[in-house]
Amino acid sequence: MTTLKPTASPRLVVILASTGRPDMLSAALHHWRRQSRKADRIILSVVSDRDLPGAAAREGCTVVSGPRGLPAQRNRALRLVDGKADYIAFFDDDYFPSRHCLERLEAFLESHPDVAGATGRLLADGARTTGVPLGAAERMLRDYDREAPPPHGGARCVEGLYGCNMAYRAASIAGLAFDERLKLYGWQEDIDFAVQAGRRGRTVATDAFVGVHLGTKGARASGLRLGYSQVQNPLYLWGKGTMSARFARKLILRNLMANHLRSLAPEPWVDRVGRVKGNWLGLVDALRGRLTPERIEEL
Repeated sequence: MTTLKPTASPRLVVILASTGRPDMLSAALHHWRRQSRKADRIILSVVSDRDLPGAAAREGCTVVSGPRGLPAQRNRALRLVDGKADYIAFFDDDYFPSRHCLERLEAFLESHPDVAGATGRLLADGARTTGVPLGAAERMLRDYDREAPPPHGGARCVEGLYGCNMAYRAASIAGLAFDERLKLYGWQEDIDFAVQAGRRGRTVATDAFVGVHLGTKGARASGLRLGYSQVQNPLYLWGKGTMSARFARKLILRNLMANHLRSLAPEPWVDRVGRVKGNWLGLVDALRGRLTPERIEEL
């Protein structure tokens, strides 16, 4: 079995938060172990041992467990790093990287010292569709690694980074934490965190590192909680100062329109009716002066 790269400088840490998907986490770890530049440390942040793949699949990884919720799980992993890293990368458990992802991520940050954080290029994003089948993701990555020329490594400034694949200069996020009022899947927690880091350097999108986000769907879950978050979280972050009024308004209106229109003929994998109900609950609470993103745990 491939072992993790021994301690070196710069140190690159990969953090994977996962809940209830041990098979998917195992498949992702297979790709992280095949990297041309191995992570110096991989931290798996889970809720319990039931979230973990078998011992062989997670060999060499550090495991931390505790209460459920993406922000809380990422924070626990961050506390373990405790300043012992130069670069910290967060990936979803259903993100599969190109073989050279970490090598090129590191090279990009080394050559762009003014960049606080970066999000990479996605060959496909299943979060926006029915999801990318595992076999299709594997083929995309094989074709890319075999045929694609090295990326040019350009960068464009963005307001926030995409949480399924984002990497930071450790010095730029020292003392920062993901907002644990954004419970469970922490909708927009990536924007909130990136904007704070962006006050210390540029946050950019680049093609320097590449992967596929499978956007794996489980059984169709109630959309009530997500619908509530689609209204409450942008308003909360606007009040907090990590989301502009223009962006928050655009985000809320876009989701309100999409949920109401598509509820007439909903996608099989999306609970549009539940989202509409959640949207209205969020709006009513806001009109009452309640900005309570954590309320989704009660819904």
